[in-house]
Amino acid sequence: MKKTWMPTTAGILDIICGAFALIGSFGCVVGAGITRFLPEVPRFVPALTLALAVPLLVVGVLAIVGGIYAVKRKKWGWALTGSIVALFPWWPLGIAAIVFTVLAKNEFE
Repeated sequence: MKKTWMPTTAGILDIICGAFALIGSFGCVVGAGITRFLPEVPRFVPALTLALAVPLLVVGVLAIVGGIYAVKRKKWGWALTGSIVALFPWWPLGIAAIVFTVLAKNEFE
């Protein structure tokens, strides 16, 4: 079986998108902490910001795990899952990751 660049590229794109999601999640937590002490900010804003941090954290972890599996060329289902959730932080990279993962399906164990 010939190895191509596609799974590695898809994995790197997944990991980049996952890192953006994790950074966004951290930013939401910090932002919620800061806005909690500002009197001009409505009381629901910190809770809403924290509620956004949790899905971003899940997306980030799934994208990174899928990216690792794609780079290793193992568990195609996890690699595809990582590529699909990579759509949320940065959709152009997510679409490219999905295409590369699907086209390289036969390279996975």
